[in-house]
Amino acid sequence: MKRPESARPAHKDGPERSCVVTRMVKAPEDLIRFVVSPDGVLTPDLRRKLPGRGVWTSLSAATVAEAIKRKAFERSLKTKVMIPPDLAAMIDGLMHRDAVQALAMANKAGLVSSGFAKVEASIGSGRLAAVIEASDGAEDGRRKIGQALKRVAAARAEDGLKVRNTPVVAEFAAADLELALGRSHVIHAALAPGPAAEGFLSRWRRLVRYRMGDAGALGPESPTDFDETDEHTTEPAGPKAE
Repeated sequence: MKRPESARPAHKDGPERSCVVTRMVKAPEDLIRFVVSPDGVLTPDLRRKLPGRGVWTSLSAATVAEAIKRKAFERSLKTKVMIPPDLAAMIDGLMHRDAVQALAMANKAGLVSSGFAKVEASIGSGRLAAVIEASDGAEDGRRKIGQALKRVAAARAEDGLKVRNTPVVAEFAAADLELALGRSHVIHAALAPGPAAEGFLSRWRRLVRYRMGDAGALGPESPTDFDETDEHTTEPAGPKAE
């Protein structure tokens, strides 16, 4: 059967899997893998390394909640499993913690500088992978950082240079930044380029995608008694997903 265009992943990297809710076929990095623990509890496997037969959902809290509602996990695994009532929130917490730990690794690599003046200097230097702002920081500080980014972008455009789209990370509270950086009163930070910075940004993007919802909308309610586990990836069925 020929796959609908909407079911084809934009970037094919490694084996493809199907979401148990939308039936869309995607690369593993665009999904969340779950396995059943030895005591029969459905467990998220964010790094896709846990042993056992896996089942997958799109990278979306709403899709995880829908999978629970439709009993899609049990149908796909063909067994009764214990599902934590706060599974979607638990995944959010795990992703959040993973991102904070990755920021700590970037800091250990010497890629993070904190303080408003240092962030402004980093913006002006152009050696910047991202700006990090505490979600509970003052609005005035955010506005000034935004203005600094706009000034640099305008200057580059006037010089005929490519304008960089600098990510602004604002999903973490000051307490998270203090924990990651081992410093007090962290409201603004600059992230310099480097492998550890990319590791943090990758985890941050996954967290944002999970909270905002994956690009694939939930499809109409339908039985999921087909096999969409590690051992088998089914062809998408039914109407083309929007």
